[in-house]
Order: sequence, then structure tokens, then C-alpha cells
Amino acid sequence: MARPGRDRHSAKLGVKDRDYRLFRFKRIPVRFLLPNIVTLLALCAGVTAIRLGVEGRYELAVGAVIVAIVLDAVDGRLARFLKGTTKFGAELDSLADFVNFGVAPAVLIYVWSLQELRNLGWVVALTLAVCCALRLARFNVAIEDPDKPAWTSGYFTGVPAPAGAGLALAPFYLGFLGIIPDGRAAAPAILVYIALVAVAMVARIPTFSGKTVGQRVSPELVLPILAAVVIVAVLLIAYTWQMLALLALTYIALIPFGIRSYARHKREWEARPGHARKPGEEPEL
Repeated sequence: MARPGRDRHSAKLGVKDRDYRLFRFKRIPVRFLLPNIVTLLALCAGVTAIRLGVEGRYELAVGAVIVAIVLDAVDGRLARFLKGTTKFGAELDSLADFVNFGVAPAVLIYVWSLQELRNLGWVVALTLAVCCALRLARFNVAIEDPDKPAWTSGYFTGVPAPAGAGLALAPFYLGFLGIIPDGRAAAPAILVYIALVAVAMVARIPTFSGKTVGQRVSPELVLPILAAVVIVAVLLIAYTWQMLALLALTYIALIPFGIRSYARHKREWEARPGHARKPGEEPEL
């Protein structure tokens, strides 16, 4: 004859097993899947860029990285729009960003130019990938800081990974335009430039963030903004490398303005009544 205690224990185990089975087969909303699908497509573009670069098809390889940059801009906004942000998606996005914006540009620039300098060229290409990984790790830690002022969301610390990849590929844009006829002949200058891009990614300089731009638009600006977006898209299709070179140059030119804007906001924030700097706290750039 079974004891009552054993029966109750078996019943509890049965309920737990049933709940576990129901949890396993619970349907996941599609809104959680779509951003991750976009992230995986971006990862496929980045890995394909490496293959195309090894095969010497550099224009297609650079184009694949640009596609990855665009998809990276889409997946995060799509997740926020659909309210489908998950921890899994955030981790997947970071891993994809490292491949797309760290490994792929480093391999492309090495195969196209820096391998002329042998070990030194490889060290700089490797530094670009490592700095991208450090940049992403620092970003993941910073977004979990509960004490960060709200106004800092308008700035990144250092050049973000997608922008860093776009800047690292700038020698390709000039090469496709004939300004740099031979990547290997220009390897010493390209090496210095890539080293500066790598340092800019991990430097503590503030750069503008586009995440808070355009959340609210004045009705008078709707049509001009739409027209400007269409014109830029058409120009990118018709004059791809010219526009990408111009965008890279514009981004570099905006860095000093970002530093000045950040410093102004920080002074205003520290001047607020009741604000007291913590011991040992220094202005973070």
C-alpha cells in the first residue's frame, strides 16, 4: 500500500513535469524572431565578404560589408519597434558585429594592401579586429549602467563598430575611384590610417549617436526629410563609391563637433543645483 506522503510527492513531480513540457512547447511570438533573422542575414553578408575578398572580388566584398552595416542599423530598430528585444538577440548581435565590423574589414584590408608589409601589416589588421572586440565589450557593459545620465544616450564613447568598419574601408572607396591605384603600393599610408581607426574605436572620445535622432519630427520638416533621404539613396546607387567616401569624410569632420557638444552638455549637467561629483570621479570622454 502506497504511503500518502509518497503519493503527494509523486503528484508534485507530475505537475512539474507537465509544466516543463508545456514550457518547452510554448510558442514564441514572431516579433522575437524577425530581428534575429535580420542579424543572421547581416552575419551571412559579413562572412561572404571575407570569401569575396580572398577571391579578389573586392567591390562585391566591400558591398557585402556595407549591406551588413545597413542590416545592423535595421535589426536593433526593428526589435525596439516590435518590442522584441531579448538577451539572446543582444548577444547574437554583438557576435555578428565582431565578425562583420572587426574580422571582415581586417581581412579585406590585409589581403588588398597590408600584406605587402608582411608581419607589420598583419599586426595592424589584427589590431583593428581586437579593438572592435574591445569596443563592443565596453558598449555592452556601458548600457547596463543605471547611473548614466539620460543625455549621454546621444553619444557613443569612441567610434562605434559599424562606423569604424565604414572608415576602415575608406581606402577601398578611393581605390575604386582611381585615387589609390594600387593598394599594396600605398600600404605604408594605409597602415597608419587603419591604426588610427583602430585607436579611435577604443578611445574615450565622444561621438554622435543617431539612436535618439528623429524620434520626433516637426510637421514642416517631414517632406524635406523624405526628399533628402530619397536623394541620398539615389546618389548612393548612382555614385556609390563617391558617396561612401564623402560620408566617411563627413563623419571624421563631425568628431570634433561631437567632442565639443559632449563637453557643453557635461558642463551644464554638472552645474545643476544639487549635483556633486563623486570622489575620484573625472569627466568621461
